[in-house]
Amino acid sequence: MSERDHKVSRRQFLSYTLTGVGGFMAAGMLMPMVRFALDPALTAGAESEMHYVTDLDDLTDVPQRFTFSFDQQDSWYESTVEHEAYIYLDGDEVVALSTTCTHLGCTVTYEEDDSRYHCPCHGGLFETDGQNVSGTPPLRPLDIFDVQVEDGQVYLGQVNQR
Repeated sequence: MSERDHKVSRRQFLSYTLTGVGGFMAAGMLMPMVRFALDPALTAGAESEMHYVTDLDDLTDVPQRFTFSFDQQDSWYESTVEHEAYIYLDGDEVVALSTTCTHLGCTVTYEEDDSRYHCPCHGGLFETDGQNVSGTPPLRPLDIFDVQVEDGQVYLGQVNQR
């Protein structure tokens, strides 16, 4: 091969140089953005933490509303979250139900007179165990918390659908 076949014209040289510099600059700008977007997804998975709510001695067989709060970190934002739960004893088992109606998310109240949870928004009804009453708007039971009892203290975890 002759020397002429290996020569690069000025136009090709500038084209290669500008493409390389442009690619380097684009990668330099995109890498922090990609890292920012993917970093929360790459961190350790969300483990269900248990949060202290009350003592076991405070519970009865009638549902009572308890409020508890904990610090939560979403990516780089830290906040204090408040949750409510109706907690009661079903024999020796501790049951904790969400206070959020499964129809449209209103807060239900427990009425001791007829032993049911009432949703004020659309007249939804739930039995004491959280099962929805047929013929009322909710199509599924109240959500239930993971419960753990240690040393006479009640801890709640994440909320699960039934």
